[in-house]
Formats: sequence, structure tokens, C-alpha cells
Amino acid sequence: MAAFDEINSGIPSMDAALHHIRIGDNVVFQVPDLQAFKAFTLPFVKQAVSEKRRVVYVRFASHPPLLKPQPGVEILHLPLSHHFETFTVAVHDSIAQNGRETFYVFDSLSELQTVWATDMMMANFFRLTCPYLFQMDTVAYFPLLRGRHSFSAIARIRETTQLLLDVYNDGQGNFYVHPLKVWNRYGPRMFLPHLYRPQKDAFAPLTDGVRVSRFYACLSTEESQFETQDEDSWDRFFSKAKTAYQAGTLSPAYPTIMCRRMMTRDQRLQELILDTFEPSDYFAVRSRMIGTGMIGGKACGMLLARKILRLKLPELQAHLEPHDSFFIGSDVFYTYIVENGLWDLRVLQRTEAGYTAMAPDLKRALAQGVFPGDIQEQFKRMLDYFGASPIIVRSSSILEDGFGNAFAGKYDSVFCVNTGDPETRLARFEDAVRKVYASSMNAGALAYRKRRGMDKNDEQMALLVQRVSGSFHDFCFMPDGAGVGYSLCAYPFAPGMDPAAGMLRLVMGLGTRAVDRTEGDYPRLVSLSNPSLQTVSSPAEAHRYSQHNVDTLDTENGRFCSYPFDGPVAAPGSPAARGALYPLLAPPVTRAFLSHDTDAETLFRERGEHRQIVYISCKGLTQNDTFIALMRNMLAVLQEAYRYPVDIEYTVNLGDDGDFMVNLLQCRPLQGIDETEVVTVPACPEVSTYFHTQGASMGRSRKQCIDAVVVIDPKGYYTTDYHLKPAVGQAIGLLNSRLGEHGKHLVLICPGRIGTSSPELGVPVTYSDISNFDTIAEVAYSQAGYRPELSYGSHMFQDLVESDVLYCALFENDKTLTFRPQWLAALGPDRFETLCPEHPELAGLAHVYDTAASGLTLWHDARSNETFIGLPPKTS
Repeated sequence: MAAFDEINSGIPSMDAALHHIRIGDNVVFQVPDLQAFKAFTLPFVKQAVSEKRRVVYVRFASHPPLLKPQPGVEILHLPLSHHFETFTVAVHDSIAQNGRETFYVFDSLSELQTVWATDMMMANFFRLTCPYLFQMDTVAYFPLLRGRHSFSAIARIRETTQLLLDVYNDGQGNFYVHPLKVWNRYGPRMFLPHLYRPQKDAFAPLTDGVRVSRFYACLSTEESQFETQDEDSWDRFFSKAKTAYQAGTLSPAYPTIMCRRMMTRDQRLQELILDTFEPSDYFAVRSRMIGTGMIGGKACGMLLARKILRLKLPELQAHLEPHDSFFIGSDVFYTYIVENGLWDLRVLQRTEAGYTAMAPDLKRALAQGVFPGDIQEQFKRMLDYFGASPIIVRSSSILEDGFGNAFAGKYDSVFCVNTGDPETRLARFEDAVRKVYASSMNAGALAYRKRRGMDKNDEQMALLVQRVSGSFHDFCFMPDGAGVGYSLCAYPFAPGMDPAAGMLRLVMGLGTRAVDRTEGDYPRLVSLSNPSLQTVSSPAEAHRYSQHNVDTLDTENGRFCSYPFDGPVAAPGSPAARGALYPLLAPPVTRAFLSHDTDAETLFRERGEHRQIVYISCKGLTQNDTFIALMRNMLAVLQEAYRYPVDIEYTVNLGDDGDFMVNLLQCRPLQGIDETEVVTVPACPEVSTYFHTQGASMGRSRKQCIDAVVVIDPKGYYTTDYHLKPAVGQAIGLLNSRLGEHGKHLVLICPGRIGTSSPELGVPVTYSDISNFDTIAEVAYSQAGYRPELSYGSHMFQDLVESDVLYCALFENDKTLTFRPQWLAALGPDRFETLCPEHPELAGLAHVYDTAASGLTLWHDARSNETFIGLPPKTS
């Protein structure tokens, strides 16, 4: 049959009144109960079976079946998953398999609202499924229970369906039917209320005053029993729960329901939240929420950690800044996809063939969409609350920051300086939201999910919107300090540390330089057992390996910016002082974060010049015993509560009186390091050794045969043209893909700092470029200034630890016992040109040694932090 051809509904008089059901129609019956729906469905199915049409009953709900097993009717059982995407894709796959011109009866749409806890997602399902059925030239009947859903959800269903029929029971076995929408057909009496009398097969419009009066009396009686439909069922649920809580009648089951609907799917985090939260905590979260769904892992971890500290470390509250956050629910992400017509592209990207191939297209599309009007209004109210305070839009996906899955640095965070008129601020905020949504298709995020077996999981992007903690320094806005903290330092960076006391990674200004490996910057590493410990031996060396740039928000120009912070201090009022950050800093900041390079100042004095040379050492803050004790206790309490090591992100702001405030921005379980495996590094002759280090590796103990070693020659990399250096990172990415797909054990040896954004400091790669390497070693080359940095606390560190990668440094000091760079060439052929023909210009600079047949083996003992790569000793 052709699209829009007439079919028989099994009720001839209804066919006449509505000008027939047509091929392509979706028919939604808004009914008081499912018995009323069956009065229309049973004749429809009987008629279709008699005409030998294919009839499929889609069975997913908990209510009694609408159709009994019978010849000519296929019953398709689909489990109703709590995961919207999983269920929707399963339904669409089944529709595709059933083919064209299939007739369908669906279980109640209202069941979707029960499982997904929101009318919005029920409407989203229909908005996606109805057009797909239309394209397949089907006819589908759907029941919807009246009075259960918000007016906005009903409106979205009405916009999408071809027919919407309001059905009422007259109490005498008959039904009033009020057609609210009949698409692409019209009759002068079509939209009048009708009376359907099943026993007489009569379906006629109400044209006399008595019957019309009875209809409206029936309608009024039924509607008086409904709850308000101005709110989504999500809001009605929380309103009823809050009222019951205030009256002391809240069911004990409600906290569990609220946790599972709004907080997290991570079972262990759920247990922690249920043990820690009070009902009022859930209501407080809901009051700061935009849309519906979950608030995601990052937001959940932040709130949980704060609640734990409030209960178990009350003395901290005087130094703990209250959180000032809003939460954009995960359902808004799906609604954004549906509203912008991106669902088909998203489903295509979820396939094996489209996983990486279609990601750029979806990323571009996500960055260009528009937001529904009701969501925009909520954005405006939030921005009115924040006023001119800078804010940051952070990813808080459902999979993020759970036990074992940190997703550190995989998704974007975007600062909004939040200046300008309301329209400008809204436009910039929406751009920030789009950018974070689009980052769900980042190559690093896709590679991370793939490696950890989560590429088929639903990944909804909730958002955490936080007021940026900090102070104004003239036109610059920033926290005085920021960083990351670890409750357990599994890799001591200096002798005399107590790893169990934890460590901090600390910078001045915004915390971006604490979590990213940036151009020539070295955050201060702070042992919480011995804060004065450092890996440098002189002021000059401390200056060289310090933070040289400070990230701030420029409130005059409305942008994120970085200020160089190095060299002599300019005289106040001098031209050199204009545009510099140092003159803007308040005394508490300079005392806490700055030190003098006395070696450099002495050199200037010897030349007759008196200059102040300051650098960022964070020394004053590390000497603040109260701050150090507070951070140590905070991390210890959180680790004890989580029963697992944790890492946090924080800011610190300083007062004139020596007081300070810490803002806890994030807390998540730290991927554990297994130190229980015993590996004994063998005593091998130097002739059989590639490298041997002590105290310069991070990772669990292991013994592993090595199939291939990728080597980037430090001298060759240094001397190659600058414009070719990014090609080295591209070549590593290609080798990562081509060698990794065969499950080989791979080692990468490269100069300087892996993952830096500055090619002169090391090879610029992302996580997706190195995700298949089992071992990565950074090589020092002092002639070029290449200095490895085992970057504790950075996102690169998180990636490697979570991926179980052994992370090594080959220093030019006594930590490197043996290193023989040329030795590998004797073990196997260099296959770089064969494996990477796209980059012939890198031959001789990049090497791929096939070592599978040589017996090359890696040993690493985490207890002694000893690492050895070489040939195993011969057995007699």
C-alpha cells in the first residue's frame, strides 16, 4: 500500500467520522484506564488479522497485557530499561527488522514515565519513535493515561502524532471520544465530541445540547480527580516527597528512589550517599537543578564529599567555602539531541563502524544546536542569580568520577567570565554548554570508553555549573591558589615522604595549570607529611622548575588569559609594570606564593644592579601548618569514608589576617594501585639490558614480554624543524592504532614531557594517541632542555594510572642505573617506514623495533620502584 492510503480500524463508523486511519498514522488514545484503550484496540487487531496484515504487540510494561496470545499477532517482549537510549534503540531496531507496513499496538506510554521518572523523557521517546514509524509506513496505536503527565509533555506528543483522541468513560459501557488532532484531513463535525457505543458499533458526533452537557459533566468530574499538570511528574514527585518529609510522614523508600533517580548509577556511590545524605540534602539538590535526570558523577562526588566532611570534620567548616553550584540534569542532554534532530546521527555513531568515523560530524552538530524555550528560561534565572560573578561549566557525565572511571580531562570545562548585558551572558553561557556537550565526542573520551569496555554504555552528559571561587585583582579574577590532592601518594617523589599522608599539586591562580601539562610550567608538589620536601637543590633550580605562567579571568575583556610570571619585578608605575600581574597582587598572596631567586639577585648585585627576582614557589602556604593539617585531615577523612583512596580538586583564598578558605570542587575515587603482586627484578648483565631504573616509575608490579618498542630519538627530535614536531605525535597515534588493534604489548620511549601542548618541551600527543601502550618512558636530554616530569595529579597521570600503564622517567642522574639507547637495533628490524608510510620524513627520527621474537621482557617491582627492560637471564 502507498503512504496515506486508507485502512480499516475495525470500527466502520469511526472510519467514516475521522476519514479513516491512514498508512503512516500514529494514533494516541488519551484514556482514563487501559480497558478504555482496549475498546478501540481489539477491533483494530481483529480487522488487521482478518486482512492478513502483520500485527506486532510491543510488550514492555508491568500492567496486564493488552492482547492475549492469538493467531496472527506477534508479541515482541522488550525489557523496559532504566536507560533511555538502550530501550529506544532496541525499539527502533525491532521496527527496522519488522519491515514496512507492520501494524503495531504498544503498551502504555505512561509506563515510561514511571520508569524514567519524568514526562520529558517519555515525550522524547515518542518524538523519536513516531516519525520512525511514519517513515516505515506503519500504523501504530498507543495508550496514554490521562491526568498523569504535564501539559508540556502532552503538547510535544500532540505536535508529533498524527491522531490524538481524548477518550472518556460515560459509566454505562460507552465512551466519549474527543478528537484533539487528526492530521491532514478535515470534516465540519470531525472535531466535535463523539459517542462511541461498542455494542451497536455506533460512533457519532454529539449534536444535541443534552448529550453535550452530559459529556462536559463527565469531563469535569474526571478532571477534578487529577493532580496539577502544570509541572512535570518529576517535580510533582519531589513536591509530594518534601511535603511528606516536613509532615514527618516520608516513606523510608523515598531516599533510595531519590538517590537512584537523581544522583548516580554507581552502586558503591549509591551506598555511600544513602548512608550519608538526609532527605533534606536531596531536596536541596533538586532546588538547584535545571531540567530532570541525574546530576552526574562530578556533581555527585562534590556534594557527597562535602556532606562527609560536615559530619565527620566539623572543625573544617570554618575554613570550607560553601558550594555555590547549579546542576543541569542529564535528561536535558537527550532533549537537546532530540530537539535538534541529531538522534539518527547519534545512533549511527554508536555503531561499530561509526564509533570514531561519525564522531566529528556529531561533535560539530552538538556545537551548533538550540535549546528548548523552557530550558532557556531556567538558564536565565540561574544567570540572574549569579549576576556578574564568573562561573565555570563543567562536565558531569553519568559514567564520570565513579569507582574506577574518572574520565579525567576527557571532557571540556568552559569558563564564563559572565560580563555584558543579559543577552550576551546567556549567549556565551549557551555556547559553553554546547562546547561541553560536543566534548562527549572528543577523541580522547571515545578512546577511553573503548579501552575500558564502555563504548556501548549510555553516556548522558549532565553539567555542573559552579561559581568560580576567587578574588578580584584589579580587572583579573582568580583564586589565590588551586590544585589537586591525593589521599595516597603511591609514588613518593622524594625521600622521607609518608605516602599515606597524601600529597598536593599546587599552583597560583586558576587550577588549570595543576591538572594540565602546560608550556614549561611545574606546579609545586607538596608532601603532606613533610611539606618542605622538594626535588630541587638551589634557588636557581627551584626557579627554573616552577610555575612560570598564571591563569586568570580577564573581566575587562571577558576572556580566559595567562600572564607570564618570570624575571625581574618591574618598578611600580613603570611601562613594564603595566599589564603585569605582580603589581596587582595583594600582600597575602605574595607572602604565600612568591619567593626570591637569591642566586639571580646576587648575580645582578655583582653587576651593580639591584633587582628583585621573584618566582612562584608556594612556600608561604606550604609553611602554613593549619592549612597543611586541614588538607591532610580532609583527605584522610574522605579516604576513610570512601574506604578507598580519593583525589580532590580545590581552591584556596587568603585573608589579610592570615585566615584562609578552601573550596572543595571535586572528589572522586582514585584508581587503585595494586602493590600486592610480587615481582623480583632479575640480576642481568649490562650486555642484556636496555634500561634499568630505581625510584623513577609509577605503576603496579608486573612482568611482561614486549612485542614492539616505539622510540623517538631525543637528539633527532630536537634538531628537526619545528613545524615537523606535531607530525611526530600524529605518527605515534597511527602506530598506537595499528599495533594496538592486534593486542600487542607495546613500549613508547620519547623525549621530554609526553602530552605537553608545547612541542619544544616534548611530544604533543593526547590520550587517544597513546591509549594502547603498556609502558611509556620519558627520556631526559639536557642539551635540548628535555626534562621528564612524572606529573602526579595531572590528567595525563590519571589516564595512565587508570589504564594500567607503567609510567617511567629516564633521568640523567643516579636514578637511571643503565640506559643503552642503541641496544634495541640488534634485537629486531626497524619497521617504522612499513607501519607508518604517511610520514616518510620521520624515518631515522622515529623507530619501531619488532622485539616479539627476541624475548625482550619488562620487570617492575612497585615496592622497591625498580624497573628493568632487557633479556631474561639464561638458565643453566
